[in-house]
Amino acid sequence: FFALFWSISVVVMIMLVAAMFLCQMLLGAVNDIDIPDDVRSWIFNQYGDSVRSFYTVFEFTFSGGWPKYARPLVDNVSPAYGIFFFIYIIVVVFAIFRIITALFLRDTLALASADAEMAIQKKMKEAEAYAAQLLDFFNAADSSGDGFLSQEEFDEMLLDPKVRGWFSIMGVDVFETSEFFRLLANGEGLVSAEEFTKCIPRLRGGARAQDLMAVRIRARQISASVDCVSKTVADMSKVVQHLQLKS
Repeated sequence: FFALFWSISVVVMIMLVAAMFLCQMLLGAVNDIDIPDDVRSWIFNQYGDSVRSFYTVFEFTFSGGWPKYARPLVDNVSPAYGIFFFIYIIVVVFAIFRIITALFLRDTLALASADAEMAIQKKMKEAEAYAAQLLDFFNAADSSGDGFLSQEEFDEMLLDPKVRGWFSIMGVDVFETSEFFRLLANGEGLVSAEEFTKCIPRLRGGARAQDLMAVRIRARQISASVDCVSKTVADMSKVVQHLQLKS
């Protein structure tokens, strides 16, 4: 708003100065009998007083038709008016308007950047609030106080309509408690607070998101099993080679 106000103020002041200058300088031309009557009448209609002059300056500033206001003065009054219009058009129409446009563009980009930062901060706050709510659910369900949730504690937590309703609102489809727990639990059948707060947000989006999460977890488990088998085979191979060398 302030950029718009000051930009308009500067342009209006420059236009007012230009209008007063033309009005004063052309008073003599209106009474000059050496200038044709139709030109003198045109000069009076365009620049005869302060109001007419200001409106004329407004027109050739914003309409882009400044040559029709400059050519009669240059041809019939004085070529020096060509210098005035040359300087005015360069300074006001090309320079100042470009500067004003750049200021508006800068303010627009700054506003867009601020909106993006606000959106990021809002998302971060929502994620923090979501994690805090999950941690509250975890602590309430951890009746043993060992920092882990068992299958029984997890099932008991999901019996609470408030918990199930909250999960539903947040987009987590608790369609089968045993399968849902298996997605979260580690190899020992327990869910830690860190796993609970990190994995639950990944399950948002209904059964399809949970199926994808299950595939990822299963793939990770298979990879760990393959690594274990590979290590066992390598150890057995070393033992066989050692026995062969002894024999």
